Amino acid sequence: MVAQTLPQSQQGQAQVIPVQAQVMPVQAVPTEELLRELARPDQERWVRLERQILRRWARSGSAAIDYLYGRGQAALHTGQAEDAIAHFSAVIDHDPDFAEGWNGRATAYFMINRLGQSLADIEQVLIRNPQHFGALAGLGMILEQLDRPEAARAAYQASLAVHPHQTSVLDAVARLDLATAGAAL
Repeated sequence: MVAQTLPQSQQGQAQVIPVQAQVMPVQAVPTEELLRELARPDQERWVRLERQILRRWARSGSAAIDYLYGRGQAALHTGQAEDAIAHFSAVIDHDPDFAEGWNGRATAYFMINRLGQSLADIEQVLIRNPQHFGALAGLGMILEQLDRPEAARAAYQASLAVHPHQTSVLDAVARLDLATAGAAL
């Protein structure tokens, strides 16, 4: 609680009226601030922050596009990559600025080993959302598969700069470092 004083004309009555403290709703916290908090290596609430960021990124602002996006996500989760590609392509057709449509389709392409198309879609994600740690990690995975370890490491490091808590990305960097050290011997 905070106290609010009365206007000058009513101060002779010397009343203090309690009012609710101004609490900023979670939605009012800018995504950029959530990303700054997520980037802190000592951040203990990183799982919660990651979920909040991903939920925000998954909202297009259009119920119809969100529906198509949800259908694509459902297809991805059930391993139906071709269906997911169709849904995400529809999302992209209707809203090419919605980065998550591109990201979903990149993931579906990756699932069926269409790496060139996945790379092209990741590029579109990063044009729209350069801090997309998932797309950066996916880029690293593809580059690693293409036997480009230095480029893969750079993509993984870029992902970790945004989200340093990703265990799979930390493991990938360690794996690349070990392979590079082994090759140097």
